[in-house]
Amino acid sequence: MFTVEPTDGAPFKVSVKGRVRWAVERLIAAGEKGCTPLHQPAPRWSGYIREARLLGLEIETVTEKHGGDYPGHHGRYVLRCKVTQERGGL
Repeated sequence: MFTVEPTDGAPFKVSVKGRVRWAVERLIAAGEKGCTPLHQPAPRWSGYIREARLLGLEIETVTEKHGGDYPGHHGRYVLRCKVTQERGGL
């Protein structure tokens, strides 16, 4: 369970599972620097971000160029609202 504090509006709770949860945890840990598929490899970052956005999380996509053997561009995902993970259990 996560508590989301949007930039505009009242805080709310969301339940996130699986790879979407993994992505949200990575975004929280990354803070302002954000995450890229180049540094946090996973099969479907864009899909995880889409699902998190549908839950109400504010996530910015910053397009960045990269060089190397396969030059092009990639997205850097940055969480733009406060999200905290609730701890609990037995």
